[in-house]
Amino acid sequence: MTMSQFEVQNIDQTVLLWLDELQKDTISAMRQHLQVGTKRDERDLVTNVDKANEQKINALIRSFDTNAQIVSEEGFGDKPTDMNGHVWFVDPIDGTMNFVKEHTDFAIMIALYVDNQPVLGWILDVVDNVVYHGGPKIGVFANQLRIQQPEDDSLAEGVVLLSGARLLYGMFGYDRIAKAALGYRVIGAAGPSFIRVITGQAVGYSSKMMPWDFAAGQVLAKTLGLIVSDIDGQVLDMLSSNIVLVATKRAHRDIVELHKS
Repeated sequence: MTMSQFEVQNIDQTVLLWLDELQKDTISAMRQHLQVGTKRDERDLVTNVDKANEQKINALIRSFDTNAQIVSEEGFGDKPTDMNGHVWFVDPIDGTMNFVKEHTDFAIMIALYVDNQPVLGWILDVVDNVVYHGGPKIGVFANQLRIQQPEDDSLAEGVVLLSGARLLYGMFGYDRIAKAALGYRVIGAAGPSFIRVITGQAVGYSSKMMPWDFAAGQVLAKTLGLIVSDIDGQVLDMLSSNIVLVATKRAHRDIVELHKS
C-alpha cells in the first residue's frame, strides 16, 4: 500500500508531537535518581527511563496505527516474522551507557516501514532537542531545517565512526578502516553516529546493531543518497542483528574493500 505525501506528512507531524513530550520527560528523569539495571552483562545497561519511554511510545503507536506491529528493545513490542504491513521500530533510549554516565550522545529513535519499504524515521537528539526526521516522500529535516545530501567524500577524506569494542579486538577489518580514514571516532551510540553521517560530519559509521538501532537511520540516510548495507555490502535483514555500514558512496566502497581484504 502506497501512502500519499499528505498521509506521510500527517504521520511525521504526529510523531514529532510525541517526541516533544518525550524529550521533556527524559530530560526531567535524567535530573532525578535513575534506576539502573543490566541485561546481558554488566555493560549492557537498562534504566527505568528506557522502559517508561518504550511503554509510552508503543501505547501511542497502538492507538494511532491499530493494526501495526512494533519491534522494540525492552520487550514491550511484538515479534513479527515478516515485514508485511506497517512495522514500527522503537529504541526508547539509544546509548544507555552515555545517558547514564555522560548525559549526552544518546537518542530516542522511531521508524515506520510499510511492506518492507522505509517510509519515515525520527532520531531525537534529546539534550540538544533536535529531531532529525523525514523519509523519501518528504525529504530529511533537522527540526524544520531541510538537510542537503552530504558531499560524496572518500574514507581518506573524512572521519569514520566505529564500534569501540570491535575496533579494540580488530574485528571486521575495523583496524584497517580506522587507519585508512582521515580520522576515527567512537561515539558509543547509533543515533548520534547516524546524525553525524547524515549531516556530513562523518563519511561512515559501522557497528553491530539490532533493528531498532538502525531502522530510523537507514530511512534518513537512504533518503539523502547515502548507502546503507551490512559490512559485506549486502541488504540488511530488518528483523535480526547485522554488522551495519552507513557511508557515502565512495567511503562505502572503500570500507567494504578494506573489510574483505
